[in-house]
Amino acid sequence: MSDLQDPRVLFAAERTLLAWNRTSLALLAFGFILERAGLLLRAVSPQLVPRGNEALTFWLGLAFILLGAGTAAYSSRQYLALLKTLSAAEFPSGYTPRWGLVVNLVVAALGGALAIIIALGRS
Repeated sequence: MSDLQDPRVLFAAERTLLAWNRTSLALLAFGFILERAGLLLRAVSPQLVPRGNEALTFWLGLAFILLGAGTAAYSSRQYLALLKTLSAAEFPSGYTPRWGLVVNLVVAALGGALAIIIALGRS
């Protein structure tokens, strides 16, 4: 439990959560681009890309998408654990610290849904 009685602790934790949110979004985007790269290369230049490389970019891209979704979910869990340790004095009056948590959880859920849709579309 924090005894600092300072709202800057909350704001530092929130900034950290948002930094992890940006990281998870970057991983999701990179995974999606990587997953589609095999299809793009095959469409642009079929003679340069053997058929097996599409599967490699697919699975590698899917792994990055899952890593991004997992990062968002885990950082939300960490932030929630930290919120529970703060005292009432560390929350400014009228301030709701849950918005960043909700956004991160939505990113995690949508990233998981994207991974499922892409995996099902592959079969």
